[in-house]
This record gives sequence, structure tokens and C-alpha cells, in this order.
Amino acid sequence: QVQLVESGGGLVQAGGSLRLSCAASGRTVSDYAMGWFRQAPGKEREFVATITWTKITLYSADSVKGKFTISRDNAKNTVYLQMNSLKPDDTAVYSCAATPNGLYRDIRRYDYWGQGTQVTVSS
Repeated sequence: QVQLVESGGGLVQAGGSLRLSCAASGRTVSDYAMGWFRQAPGKEREFVATITWTKITLYSADSVKGKFTISRDNAKNTVYLQMNSLKPDDTAVYSCAATPNGLYRDIRRYDYWGQGTQVTVSS
């Protein structure tokens, strides 16, 4: 089992920034790549970014690449999502997830999930 706890969400004005954190514990965390997903109201959960233990990254479409940066502190078993230039369309519940090492966009590849953190961007 891997336990994941997100933090850092909140309310921010358009153009602002937030940094989300996901603390992992449990089984050997180094065996897992960590991903961020988001789910906006009335929409399906979508992939945002993922990072392997060796810090290789993969992002979703260009709409987030350049605005969002995923990073990882292996000593702290924590993954971060730095979000800049936020827009109201970025409003969603952001969740982190763990998958056996590999770069996957597919939600079905992820075995463990956190409870999510709400990000609201006002116009």
C-alpha cells in the first residue's frame, strides 16, 4: 500500500500561482512514478503530469506544459506541482496518484490515489 496526501490547494486570482504537494508513505516509494490529475466540475478526470523516481517527466498537452512544473524530492517522498499563470479553466480538484515506475498518461495505470485538493481560480 502507498498512502498519498495532497495539500496546497486554495483560492487564487487569475494570473496567480499555487504549489501543490503530495506526500507519499508506505511501500517502497522509489518503485513508483507519481502523477497529477485534475477533475473539473462535470468533466472526467484528466492527466496533468507525471514524474519517475529518476525525475523523468511527462506532461499533458501544451495547455499545461510551460505553465505547470512537476518535481520530486525523493528524500522527503514528496511530489510537487508548481502552477503558474492560472486561469479559471484550471479550476478543479487536483489529485496525485502512484504507478509502478513508468511514464503513463492513462489513469488506469495508477494504483493508488490521494483524496485530492481543491484549486479554484477566480476571474
